[in-house]
Amino acid sequence: MRRIGTGNRQAALLAAVCASVFLFDTFLFDTPAVTADDPLLRRQAIRVVSDAGSGRESRIDSADDSRPAVDRQQLLEASSDPPVALVETLVHDLPAAATDHRVKVFVLAGQSNMQGHGFVAADPKRNGGKGSLRSVVEQPATADQFRQLVGDDGEWAVRDDVWIHYLDRKGKLTPGFGVKEDRIGPELGFGWVVGDAFEEPVLLVKLAWGGKSLGKDFRPPSAGGEVGPYYEELVTRTKTVLKDLTKEFPELDDRGYELAGFGWHQGWNDRINQALVDEYEENLTHFIRDVRDDLGRKDLPFVIAETGMTGPNEKHPRAVALMKAQAAVAERAELRGNVAFVGTRSFWRGEAVSPTGQGYHWNGNAETYYRIGDAMGRAMVELCQKKPMN
Repeated sequence: MRRIGTGNRQAALLAAVCASVFLFDTFLFDTPAVTADDPLLRRQAIRVVSDAGSGRESRIDSADDSRPAVDRQQLLEASSDPPVALVETLVHDLPAAATDHRVKVFVLAGQSNMQGHGFVAADPKRNGGKGSLRSVVEQPATADQFRQLVGDDGEWAVRDDVWIHYLDRKGKLTPGFGVKEDRIGPELGFGWVVGDAFEEPVLLVKLAWGGKSLGKDFRPPSAGGEVGPYYEELVTRTKTVLKDLTKEFPELDDRGYELAGFGWHQGWNDRINQALVDEYEENLTHFIRDVRDDLGRKDLPFVIAETGMTGPNEKHPRAVALMKAQAAVAERAELRGNVAFVGTRSFWRGEAVSPTGQGYHWNGNAETYYRIGDAMGRAMVELCQKKPMN
């Protein structure tokens, strides 16, 4: 089941089509004859489609057409395009700016929990399927909250307005972009939220590798010491995807893009090392600054998802200290207002209701991963609305 973009996009497209059909009819019956490839028709049709999509009033004025009239039968014989086909041709050939805005790009980065280990299918061998995405959409307690993820036919919904690029995989957003094609991560919940929030098409660039620390693997340049290889990989891959956007996603045409935000879910490999815990707040602050500099967006909205696995009852000093460090970054004076911290401990689901007992991977619980992404998406939308996007 495919889900077309929501809200004003549908209304604008419908208005554009209706206006263009009306335009064709007007030319057909009330003005001198023209053919489908007539420059005047095309120029005025483009104006109507563009104005309809933007909500502006458009006026069709044929008084400036000084060409001799041709009867309607001649026009019908000369024009091979029926109205709908003509409209489709016009809309397809319009510059992107006339029908839509630039693609909003969000980078999602981190280690294994950004990769995502939430199981999609309800495998009876994995605790009877409990905690899988399938069980979440079917269980009465959660079905209403997750009904948008499936169609009437029971198949997984596919967003027609949100795309994802995840290392060697890409496509329209649907379950299956986790660490393996049978898993999800935060990208699913995040993508549904931002896809619904923005009229523009959305692209998620997901860059995540398991077992990587911020203090070493993602170490940013301004933190001093050796720059982390995965920091460099993250920046390089992001730039490459954006540079080759039309090659990677031809369906987005040449509409351009806007780097809109950055989501971060990482921390396990730092919290098991006291030295890395001690410097985590500084390292993450440097990371945000450097990412903004290297990607060319000095005020890039940035959302930090807490490393909250094991839930509200976590007492280990290193774990608690690292979560406090993550929260503290968003409260720094220089970052307050365009960096947000999202608590995740309340999304913890125990082993008894989850596919696995791997606490460091949120027990493989799909509901947990979806809710983390949902919370990150909501925080991101709020940040994006605080300031005009450049």
